[in-house]
Amino acid sequence: MVSTDGKGSVIIKQSLNRLWRYLPALLWVVFIFSASGSNFSFSNTSRVVRPLVLWLFPNISEESMYVVHYSVRKAAHLAEYATLALLLARALLSSSRAMLRRHWFIVSFLIAALCALLDEFHQSFVSARIGSIYDCLIDMLGCTLALGAIYLWRNFSGKKRQQTPGAASTHARTAPMR
Repeated sequence: MVSTDGKGSVIIKQSLNRLWRYLPALLWVVFIFSASGSNFSFSNTSRVVRPLVLWLFPNISEESMYVVHYSVRKAAHLAEYATLALLLARALLSSSRAMLRRHWFIVSFLIAALCALLDEFHQSFVSARIGSIYDCLIDMLGCTLALGAIYLWRNFSGKKRQQTPGAASTHARTAPMR
């Protein structure tokens, strides 16, 4: 029989909590980098986008088809990095480290921006893809929109945020007496 002390179970619980926080963001990064291969190139995504657009708009011109396909791909960039930013913010806002909780916005943005730059750099080596700084800017716009939405929701949702015991007592001392 193996006996465990309280420390072992606390460490396991902390590790599982950390895994629960960061694993979704890590898996999303793996998805992003796997999508930067030739399987998600313009010609391959046209196999999905083109029939769908033709079904919705049977009389669409080739020029319009190109614009729609291009727009769908750029919207996908924006959405995939907005999702990454949301997952990173989720992880950092519930981090056990106060510095990460305090600077969740900038740390989430920097990690996502680094992923965007590395993703486009990787695409520059894939024959069916083209790395583009403009795609990085679209990715960063997606991050900024998602993080901005979280920031606004957290600060203006009308729900009272929980205060730490120290913050409540500090506030009570600085509040004017009536």
